[in-house]
Amino acid sequence: MRDADAIFVNTCAIREHAEEKVHSQLGRYDLIKKEKPDTIIGVLGCMAQSLKHDLLENRPFVDIILGPDSYRKLPRLLSRKKEIHNSLVDTTLSRFEVYDDLFPSRKEGVNAWISIMRGCDKFCTFCIVPFTRGRERSRNMESIITEATQAVEDGFTEITLLGQNVNSYFYDGHEFHHLLETVAHVKGLKRIRYTSPHPQDMTDDLLKTMLTRENICNYVHLPLQSGSDRILKRMNRTYSRDHFIQLAHRIREILPGVGISTDIIVGFPGETEYEFSDTLTVMEEVKFDSAFNFKYSPRPGTKASEYDDPIPEDIKQQRLEKIIDLQKRHTLERNLDLVGTIQTVLIEKESKMSSHQWAGRTDSNKWVIFDKEDVQIKDMVSIQIKKAKGITLHGEMLKQAEAA
Repeated sequence: MRDADAIFVNTCAIREHAEEKVHSQLGRYDLIKKEKPDTIIGVLGCMAQSLKHDLLENRPFVDIILGPDSYRKLPRLLSRKKEIHNSLVDTTLSRFEVYDDLFPSRKEGVNAWISIMRGCDKFCTFCIVPFTRGRERSRNMESIITEATQAVEDGFTEITLLGQNVNSYFYDGHEFHHLLETVAHVKGLKRIRYTSPHPQDMTDDLLKTMLTRENICNYVHLPLQSGSDRILKRMNRTYSRDHFIQLAHRIREILPGVGISTDIIVGFPGETEYEFSDTLTVMEEVKFDSAFNFKYSPRPGTKASEYDDPIPEDIKQQRLEKIIDLQKRHTLERNLDLVGTIQTVLIEKESKMSSHQWAGRTDSNKWVIFDKEDVQIKDMVSIQIKKAKGITLHGEMLKQAEAA
């Protein structure tokens, strides 16, 4: 690192912890800059967009500040920096930039993430994405298919289609289920996942497309955020508690055996104990397979940061712990339902617990541990589930004749 001519940190401003890590990293880069003044230091991405003025005032050693829609300008700015000695800044948001012709340089792996759109139009009051990444715009389908095809040729067997609200994809009359159907025809592609959808944009057309295509994983990430109608309205989530519950049941009706995960925020400004209990009752009704749980943290520039009724940190922590404990019980309950079943697993890595075992996921996104035997990473194997322990399943690989 100290021998580098240029150091760039690509940032995220969605959660406070990510910003803290970047500030810590910049402190180390400052020391490098003092030892080697010609080193170019750059901050790229969402944090550059949202905290431009803070960086200019408090991090004067940063040479280049580029928002997420300005990456193409980096080569030109690097050339200009040789003659200009003050910070170069470009945080202009674009209505059109989707980086259609710029594919990531991927190393060897199993899963390739493919961004199909940028920005967001939902304007949830807790989220800074519309202000750091701009308004929603989708890539053309041909570009996405080309990238997916290239990923398979490079050895990837699974892709994940990525967007802030991935199922609101729309390009030239094509909706998300049209894209998903087309991607499913990419030769050699064993599995397709996508994240994160918005409940308001989840359609029967999408669910039926998932049902009919074997390589589209039987898994939906469905962010709840809160089980209280008043808090959902404060969050500007555009759906009600009852609509969400009905949608979850509809997903399970169309997609038997589907895995459903969620996001939950506790301690949103003004959340009463009763409203928090509303979230618990939705969890009991839906029984998610897994959940990503967070304490609310205000992001400067969002509407929610202006609310004047914050929840004390100790109460947020107590509520978070209750959510985590309840979800652990639901995850185990869902996993126990799979004991005795045969699941198709894509081998992804060596188990952390033993060098003699593989770890892979079912198409419903559950991790399974099993003995290695004569198979390799990227193989699809049939596993009989023998037990469920915590969030993990354990099983035995079936011979080909048994699997048939």
